Amino acid sequence: MKLLIINPNISHSVTELIEAEARRSASPGTELTMRTAAFGVAYIETRVEAAIGAYATLDELAIHHAGHDAAVVAAFGDPGLEAAREMLPIPVVGLTESALMSAAMLGGRIGIVAISRRIRAWYGETVDRYGMTSRLAGIRCLDEPLPNIGTVQQDKGEQLVALCEAAINEDGADVLIIAGAPLAGLARSVAGRIPVPVVDGVNCAVHQAELLARLGVNKATDGSYAAPPEKGWAGLSPALGRLVGRGEPQ
Repeated sequence: MKLLIINPNISHSVTELIEAEARRSASPGTELTMRTAAFGVAYIETRVEAAIGAYATLDELAIHHAGHDAAVVAAFGDPGLEAAREMLPIPVVGLTESALMSAAMLGGRIGIVAISRRIRAWYGETVDRYGMTSRLAGIRCLDEPLPNIGTVQQDKGEQLVALCEAAINEDGADVLIIAGAPLAGLARSVAGRIPVPVVDGVNCAVHQAELLARLGVNKATDGSYAAPPEKGWAGLSPALGRLVGRGEPQ
């Protein structure tokens, strides 16, 4: 089994956090290929940043997917996920969808703990896109500047635990998602302090990517997730152009 894991932001320190949790989560014998976006922002909080991250992610997936059994879009909010499923012949999962689907099997109302107030709108829209708004207890966020995204777990760990407690006691959450690639692995380290199940998007996504690869389901050849139709293209990397346009560049 070989998994391709893409960090849609440019922070290599975040890629290292993702990789550490992915390696703890992966089955024995599973190989991981880690990639960091070649362009974009340090961490994604807004719709425009997510759009840029989606493009960067699709480019990395197009260039590096060959030889892999499944891929992971390793940012909460899943930038580019549906497009990647259209484009690639292998299964692709994202942190938000994987965490939500896993959390839904562990409790009724789902609370999300995140890294910034600005991120709340985008996360809420993502939850709604997956049809899970009725299960959402709330989104609790840090509301302080983050000078170093790679050390947010150490810098803000106690505040994040307090947000988890508020999500349970005030919002009525039955299960928590600690959201965002910069928080990868935090759920594992604080689980003993939290009185409800806590899930991590990287952990869930790696397990679900392995599962989908083992199921061996065929890629869609019709419907909305079939490969894009052939057409002219320009300005894309050759790998992306061949998958998106499938014709020759203009």
